[in-house]
Amino acid sequence: MTPTLGFAGYSGSGKTTLLEKLIPLLRAHNIRIGLLKHSHHDIEPDKPGKDSYRLRHAGCQQTLLATKKRHMLYFEYPEEDRGEPELAACLAQLDHSKLDIVLVEGFRDQSIPKIEIHRPSYGKPFLHSNDPHIIAIATDAEITPSRASLPLLDLNNTEQIARFIMQWIKQITD
Repeated sequence: MTPTLGFAGYSGSGKTTLLEKLIPLLRAHNIRIGLLKHSHHDIEPDKPGKDSYRLRHAGCQQTLLATKKRHMLYFEYPEEDRGEPELAACLAQLDHSKLDIVLVEGFRDQSIPKIEIHRPSYGKPFLHSNDPHIIAIATDAEITPSRASLPLLDLNNTEQIARFIMQWIKQITD
């Protein structure tokens, strides 16, 4: 299985912004990245009126829209209340043979290695105190020595975080 690394933090802590900056840095080192983002919102990535939208809404359970530049796979679950998506099922949908790492945003309570994104100015508690799967803390403020048992990363130094991730990949794949 491909190494999987989560990014855990409260809403608004900067997870998406960090990932948006990290991905190009990792790609510059030829790291092939899969991304899994969990959302609590209903989304509609297709445009009403387009053929793919019309066919998908005609009643297909799965629709794969394929072009020479990308494929988009949709799963529809209209008649059942599935609850929240399961991480393992989502990861199984990726082609791991073409990936070096899967970055996960969301799925905060899952048992995967994670980097905690923490901004003390938001007034939210730390997550790592109750999550043994957090392997580092990325923050924009000083951390007290009692918190120093985990590697501390500067949330504003994306290159430092990218180096940490590359070292982590090397460590777990060697």
